[in-house]
Amino acid sequence: MLGDHTRRGVLGAALSLAAAPGAFAAPSGRLRFKVFRNGVLVGEQVTTIAGAPGAQTVTTDAQLVVKLGPVPVFRYHHHAVERWQAGRFASLETTTDSNGKHERVSARSGPAGVAIETAKGKTTAPANALPFTHWNPQVFAGAPLFNPQTGKLLKLSVSRHGPERLAPPGSPSVIATRWTVRGDAEIDDWYDASGVWVGLRGKLEDGSTLEYRR
Repeated sequence: MLGDHTRRGVLGAALSLAAAPGAFAAPSGRLRFKVFRNGVLVGEQVTTIAGAPGAQTVTTDAQLVVKLGPVPVFRYHHHAVERWQAGRFASLETTTDSNGKHERVSARSGPAGVAIETAKGKTTAPANALPFTHWNPQVFAGAPLFNPQTGKLLKLSVSRHGPERLAPPGSPSVIATRWTVRGDAEIDDWYDASGVWVGLRGKLEDGSTLEYRR
């Protein structure tokens, strides 16, 4: 089975991040990934980016099924709708079914900060806080990050590597910049020269490896 670290939000991002927070706008389109655990296909994630630059709605759906032989032993569905206005994070709504455990997060940016509500209660994050959603390389610019599945603020350190060649099995190779994330999550995210998310590799609590391949 996938470890609890995965169920709590490992799922759910030549770059220049010197611009002010909120300046990044991904091109509209659809990012479709096959998801592998220890090299075995377990599902897919589709992220759709729509709207004019700086005023975009980003919808993500992830569906995973882990099997022991022919028997499903773990099912996961995560749905998220993220909105940006005037080039800045505006709101996020997520629902997650993790093997029958249901979670929801509602986050809205305001003058006093980012108001985050979950089934467990309400908190306020700093006004520049962002959801750690991997499609967006802006999350590595130094803003506080919160988990889009649980709403919790994350303690993370990040470092940048490359450009380097990303060559996942069965997919075309691409020259990409890699961001390494450590702390509350252990993840590597790759982005092409235009800043588009092209791959992910993460370590799960049970020691297994999760990979996203375009």
